[in-house]
Amino acid sequence: MTATHAEPDVSAAPGRPDPRRRRRRGSARVPAPLYLFPVPALAIYVVFFAIPALQAIQYSVTDWDGFSAEYDSVGLGNFQQIAGGDNLFVNALGNNLKFMLVVVVFQTIFALLLAVLLVRNTTGSTLLRGLFFFPTVLSSVSVAYIWKFIYDPNFGLANSVLEAVGLDSLTSSYLGNDAAAIYWVSIVQVWFHAGQMMVIFIAGLQSVPSELYEAAELDGAGRWKQFTSITWPMIAPATAIVVAYTTIQSFKAFDLILGLGGNPPKSSLDILSTRIYTTFANSEFGYAAAESLIFMLFIAAIVVAQRRLLKLTQKDF
Repeated sequence: MTATHAEPDVSAAPGRPDPRRRRRRGSARVPAPLYLFPVPALAIYVVFFAIPALQAIQYSVTDWDGFSAEYDSVGLGNFQQIAGGDNLFVNALGNNLKFMLVVVVFQTIFALLLAVLLVRNTTGSTLLRGLFFFPTVLSSVSVAYIWKFIYDPNFGLANSVLEAVGLDSLTSSYLGNDAAAIYWVSIVQVWFHAGQMMVIFIAGLQSVPSELYEAAELDGAGRWKQFTSITWPMIAPATAIVVAYTTIQSFKAFDLILGLGGNPPKSSLDILSTRIYTTFANSEFGYAAAESLIFMLFIAAIVVAQRRLLKLTQKDF
């Protein structure tokens, strides 16, 4: 009787690579042509964003008028003029801060309130979500002309309704009131984009595990305690997105301001984006480029500060 011996497994011998593992590694490699897919997006970013940003830095230290082939370097003169008290820029900055504050606070609160009320996926909630989201699909110019009619002091809808219900004392000139014009525009902005922010909050609310609320109810926690201890901390990412996006929107309300306030808008409605546009239109490209850089840094600083403030707020809970 001849004894049979099993052949040794050479692939598993110590010190020798496993050919099966080599095959698995080879199959996981990304084909070289796939690395070409990001190239179009990268080219668009470089051509339309990176290069213009670098050119803005270049022109910000010159007196270029936007048309001449030659221009002179002024160093930091443009920035010094802005920091030294450019009344038009300071006025636009003040208006923009008022506009941003009202829009960020009220749009965030209103969007969160709508999301809490409409978070359930019922037929009625779905219809109401679509109703509140509808203004977002309109163009800014359309929204501006709708509200320009509403705010008209002579035959506008707002004053007509107030007069019809006997509240004549509350009628106003709205956009004609320089002291309050920017606040009336901020109401339009909130109406325009609250539905869009509502969708983000709904997504955040629906991602919170229901088990947390059930456990809180067993512990005797009320609705407000559940909101402060569970809901608010859990929707922190959604809140950060809403606040940051709303802030950027408030600085980019260029077409809405022009639609409501004309071109160029009067000083009570002038914000940073319209101020920079007017400077460009006056053939002061170098100065406008300097304003644009300050504008960009200002938005970045505010967004960073908001993110840190939100983190501290979430930790408090």
